[in-house]
Amino acid sequence: MLAGVAAAAVALGVAQLVSIPFGGRADARTAVGTAVVDLTPGPVKEWAIQTLGTLDKPFLAVVVLIVIATLAAIAGTLETRRRPVGSVVIVAGGVLGCVAVLSRPGATALDTIPTIVGTACGVAALRLLTRRITPDPGHPDESSDQTDAGRRGLLVLGVLGFGIVSGVAGAVIARLAQSVAADRRTFVLPPPRSSAPPIPAEVQPKGVALPSFITPSTDFYRIDTALSVPQISHRDWRLRIHGMVDRETTYSIDDLARFNIVETAATLTCVSNPVGGKLISTGIWTGYRVADLLAAAGVHTDADMVLSTSIDGFTAGTPVQALTDGREALLAVSLNGQPLPVEHGYPARLVVPGLYGYVSATKWVVELELTRFDKAQAYWTRQGWAAQAPVKTESRIDVPRRGQQVPLGPVVFGGVAWAQNRGVRAVEVRIGDGAWQPAELGAAYSNETWRLWSFPWQAKSPGKQTITVRAIDNTGAVQTEQRADPVPDGATGWHSVSFSVTEK
Repeated sequence: MLAGVAAAAVALGVAQLVSIPFGGRADARTAVGTAVVDLTPGPVKEWAIQTLGTLDKPFLAVVVLIVIATLAAIAGTLETRRRPVGSVVIVAGGVLGCVAVLSRPGATALDTIPTIVGTACGVAALRLLTRRITPDPGHPDESSDQTDAGRRGLLVLGVLGFGIVSGVAGAVIARLAQSVAADRRTFVLPPPRSSAPPIPAEVQPKGVALPSFITPSTDFYRIDTALSVPQISHRDWRLRIHGMVDRETTYSIDDLARFNIVETAATLTCVSNPVGGKLISTGIWTGYRVADLLAAAGVHTDADMVLSTSIDGFTAGTPVQALTDGREALLAVSLNGQPLPVEHGYPARLVVPGLYGYVSATKWVVELELTRFDKAQAYWTRQGWAAQAPVKTESRIDVPRRGQQVPLGPVVFGGVAWAQNRGVRAVEVRIGDGAWQPAELGAAYSNETWRLWSFPWQAKSPGKQTITVRAIDNTGAVQTEQRADPVPDGATGWHSVSFSVTEK
C-alpha cells in the first residue's frame, strides 16, 4: 500500500517540478482541482461556501489528496498481486490529469508534458518498489526469506520523501517564479481625475465596536472559484471587448489612459452570504468607467448582457443597463489606494455596485463580450443560480454576539445595513416581542455603501433576550421577514441574536 502512495508522490512531485518552465496552465494539481470544482453539483458548492467560508479551497485540496492517496494505495496493492494492474491505475490517473490540463483556458498539448513525465516517473517508482516485494515465481520461498524488510521499508520511505520534497519544492519555486508581487510593487497608479468624497467621521457610530466603514484590504472577503490565484503582470494584461459591438477592441493598461480614471466607495456582497453573514466588505475603488469602454466599442441596441471572462475561465453575466445607468461600474485597478491585491484581481477586475458578485465582480478580467441573456449563460447561472441578481435590502447585528452576556444597565448594540444602488433610509430594532424602535444611524455616505447603526438600550432585569433588526431602503421598501436560502438569488430574512443579561 505504501509503495503506491510513494509512487503517486513521485508522480505528483516530478510533474510539479517539470511544470515550472511551462507556467501555471501546465500545473496538473490545480487543473484537477479546478475540474473537480467545475463538476461538483451546485448545492454541494453552496454547502461548502456556507459551511467552510474562505476555507473551502484548503478543504478541497485535502479531500483531493486523500482520494489520490487512497487510489494510490490500492494501486500499490494491486501491483504486488497482479503486475501491471497497479501501473495501469497510475497511468489512468495521468491520463485524467492530462485531460484536466487541456480543459484549462489557453492550454495546448505541450502543457501536458509535465503530467506525462510525472506519470512515467510514478510508474517507474511503483515497479521498482513492488519488484522488491513480489515473490520470484521460480523460487518463492527463497525470495521471501531473503527479503530484507527493513531495507525495503527504508527504500519506500526514501521514495516517498523524494516525492514529497520535490512536490513542495516545485510548488514553492513555481509560486516564486510566477508571482506578480514584484510587478504589483512597480505598478504606478494614475491619479484619479474624479476622487471619492472624503469619508466623514460620523459614518462610524460611537460607543459600540463595529466593523470599520472602509474594510482594510487584508480583511476584504474573498469568494471565487480560483484554486490557485492567477498571476498576470500589468504589462502582459489585455482586455478584449467584442461580440455585439461596432468596433472590437483590445486594450492594454497603457491604452486605458485615454479614458478618465475615477475613484468611488462601494460595498460588495457575495450572494452566498447567509442572513447575518460576514461575506460583505466596503472599499475605495479606483478604475475606469465600464460605460466609457462600452461607448467606445459601440454597443448594439439589442445587446443586453456583458459576459465577462477571467483569465482562469470564470464568467459572469452582467446587465448592460447596470453598466451604463450612471452608477460607478468600474474596471477597477486599485483598492484602498493601492494596486489591487493579487487575490482580489490584480491587475484589473470589475466592480458593479448593487449587484451580487457572481453576476458582476469578475477578477483578473480579460474579456468583455456583448451578448444577450437568451444566448449565453455565465458560470454560476449554469449551476442553477439566477441570471440577474440585484443586491437585496439586508441588515446584520454585530453587537451583541450570539450567546454574549450583557451586564445590567445601559448598553449599546449595533451592526450594519445595506441596499446598494438604493441606499438605507432607516434601521429598526426589536427586543424580544416588543415594538420596533428606530436605531441611530451613522452618516449616509452614498447609496452604494453600507450604513452602520447603533441602538442604546437599558438592560433592566437579568435573563435571556433576543434582538432582531430590519432595514428600510430609500425607496421605502422594508426588509422582508420571509426566510430564503442564498440560492438562487440571495438570502432573505431578519437577523436575530439571542443574548443573556446578567447582574455582573
